[in-house]
Parts: sequence; C-alpha cells; structure tokens
Amino acid sequence: MTATMAAATVLAAPGESGQLLPAREQMAFTLGFHIILVPFGLAFTFLMLLAEYRGIRRGDQDALLLARRWSKVSAVLFAVGAVSGTVLSFEMGLLWPGLMRRFGAAYGLPFAVEGIFFFLEAIFVAIYIFGWDRLRPWVHFCCGLPVPIAGLGGTASVVAANSWMNRPGGVVMRDGQLVDVVPAGVFLNGAFWYETLHMFLAAYIVAGFLVAGVYAAAMLKGRQDRYHRLGFLIAFTTAAVVMPLQIVVGDVAAREVFQHEQAKFAAIEAVPGTATHVPETLGGVMIAGRVRYGIGIPNGASLLAGYRPGTEIRGLDAIPADVRPPDRLVTIVHLSFDVMVGAGFALLALAAWFGWAWWRRRDLPRSRWFLRAAAASGVVSVIALESGWVVTEVGRQPWTVVGLLLTRDAVTTSGNMWAFFAGTLLLYAAVGVGAILVLRSMRRRWAATGPPQPVEVPYGPAEPEEAR
Repeated sequence: MTATMAAATVLAAPGESGQLLPAREQMAFTLGFHIILVPFGLAFTFLMLLAEYRGIRRGDQDALLLARRWSKVSAVLFAVGAVSGTVLSFEMGLLWPGLMRRFGAAYGLPFAVEGIFFFLEAIFVAIYIFGWDRLRPWVHFCCGLPVPIAGLGGTASVVAANSWMNRPGGVVMRDGQLVDVVPAGVFLNGAFWYETLHMFLAAYIVAGFLVAGVYAAAMLKGRQDRYHRLGFLIAFTTAAVVMPLQIVVGDVAAREVFQHEQAKFAAIEAVPGTATHVPETLGGVMIAGRVRYGIGIPNGASLLAGYRPGTEIRGLDAIPADVRPPDRLVTIVHLSFDVMVGAGFALLALAAWFGWAWWRRRDLPRSRWFLRAAAASGVVSVIALESGWVVTEVGRQPWTVVGLLLTRDAVTTSGNMWAFFAGTLLLYAAVGVGAILVLRSMRRRWAATGPPQPVEVPYGPAEPEEAR
C-alpha cells in the first residue's frame, strides 16, 4: 500500500484538477489494501482444501485440524475483502464518472460477471464453514471446491477490466463516442491472458509464502511439532512449485508489453530515446530526461525484449509530448519493476534452497537462516505484488483507457474528495484493525487448547447413542 500511495502522490502535477490528486490517493490506497486480500479468496482456500484432502485420504488428524482452522481464517478475510471490494466498486462511479459515462457499457461488463462469482463464492464459503461436523467427508470436501473456482472467475473478471484499460478491445467508436460493444472482445482483450495468469500465479505465491511465514515464525520459537511442520510444508511447497512458473509467465508478459504497450515498456526500462543495444538499467532515477545513478548491463534490455542485442526499443522521445509520462512517473514505474523482479528472484532462490534440501534428504533445510528467510518471504511476496500493480496501473498514465480516455478527463469535478478520502481511511482502518483483533483472538484461543487434538475421521453427524 505504501508504494501505491507514493506513486499516486508523486503523480500530481501543476495545472492538474484539484480533484485528481485525492482521487488517485484514494484509489491507490483502497486498491493496495484490497489486492492483499485477493490471494486469500483465490489461493488460501485451495491450501485449505489440500489439507482437507490429505486429512481424508490419509486419515491425517493434523491436516484436518489445519483445514478446519484455515477455513475460519478464510471466512474472516472473506468478510474483510467483501467490505473493501464493495467500496472499490462505488469508487469507480464516484471518483471516475468520466470513465463510467463514456465506457460504462464496456467497462461494467467484467464487474457484473465478477458480482456473480462473488455471490457464488460467498454461498459456498458459508456451506463449507457450516458443513463441518454436519456433512460426510467427501461431500464436505466437494462443497469447498467451488470456492477457489469462483475466486478464480472473480479475479479473472476484475483483471479483464484492468487489462481492457491497457489494451482496449471489443468497442466500436464513432466521432469519439462509444456506439457498440462486443462483450467477448472486452473480456478477451489482448492483455487478458497474460495478465490473468500472472495475477493467478501471484495469488498462490502470496498466499503460500504468507501462510508458510506464520508457521516458520512459530517454528523459530520452538514449535517443531508435526502440526506446525505440516502447515508450513503445505503452504510453502505450493508457493515454491508456482514460483518458477511465475518467472516464465512474467517474462512472457514483459515481452507482450514490449510489443503492444511500448510507452509502458520504455518507462519500465527507463529508455529516454529510441535505440538498439539498450542496456538493462538496475535502479537509477530519471532526471531531465536522463537516467542517473543506475547500474547498466550492456545490451540487457534489448536481449530481454527480442533475444538479440540489435532489438530496437522505442524510447520516451517517441511519445507525443502532451501524453509523455514525466520523469517522476518513469522513475516510479522503473523502480517498482526492479523491486518486483528482485523480490521474485529472491523468492525463487528460497524455493530452490527448499527444493534442493527436500530432494537430498526429504526434509527442510536444517539452517535456522532458512526459517528466518521463510518467515520473511510472505512480506517479500506482498511487496512484489504491490510493486507489480504499481507497474501496470501507473505505467498506463496519463491514460485511464489507453488511447481513448485521459485520466484527467475521467476524474470527478464535484465534491470534496479529501473528505471522502479521509472517511474511507477511517473505514478501512476500522475494518483492518477489527480483522487483526479477531485473528489474534482466534490464535490465542487455539494456542490455549494445548497440543492440537485429533479430529474424528470421518467427521459426519454423530451417531445416536441408541444406535451404538
């Protein structure tokens, strides 16, 4: 959230509408808050089902206890996500009426579909939670399967809206006005597949490393029992398996951006002028149209973009001056991309460390440094997630819909946006603090029960006394 807020603050420019800065601040904050909860609806519920499957299949009492407790955590986080997501949906009309007025018929389609998936997810979350001790094992497990599936559908719908803003499709314009919409073209726009897959894998990485980090921290405190080790292994193994796939998908996505979002790619690589043999610049800031204080790797950007040093990269000088991103925006996008990639490779190295030890000994690495790194991996994964969203959102500026609608033309012109933003901060603070207190209370209650107690398998309705 901090990175996203900083991005919005720095983007304010002289001469812009007074409503633009608070609108950007609020959107950055609420999106940065909500995006952390998405992996729990999409991927954490999958981890919960993995634990239950193991518990039923192998009669594993610890796995069933993990599944039961994780389901309660997912219910709390789902409720928080419902509140933050609802606020986001209202913000689209309140903060950006220009977008909804001109393109609501297209942009609103993915959100309508997302609403259907949200209600399906809510229904099956309730059935799953209520079904403990009331349904037979495999029936209960099957009732949980629609939850991550609905989460995937909802996430894909929201990403479809975002990717449409990056590469709009499925709209017919005449004299600057929208006259027809092709729903399939809106959903399956040019950026949909790689953005959706990138977000899908990111959700599993964040959920896996965050959950594993909790158990790694407990293990560092001496809780080396099987329950904590199993909780760590289910979550960490999932994230470790997904991590190399994410690196490949991220590379494909970057190349797609190079081909079709050249202004964003120029900002990502901090390329001031169109050229070949462009170096890969690590760090650095853009000052007066030049990159300062960065470390250049010769030919690196050209090699990554087109597999050969002679690949030409369109620079910032090729963008018309009236829509050219300013230096401060380029710096934000470039550094955010560096942070995202750096965090991704750090997590890949941690996954490789784990994989090597497991291949050699079928056990965790014995170094306490591994557990320390694993405990920190959740925070690192969230930083990577937030940085990635800064790249895709800020990298599109000054456009809201690339080539069709500038952000300054989409923002509201009425009301006190700073007061609205302050109220939103208070609401999110109350929801966030409330969720933390509830989760801490649950943790203390579970810890007070002593060593984890076995759960009956199967865990269907209790047999009447007279039938025994």
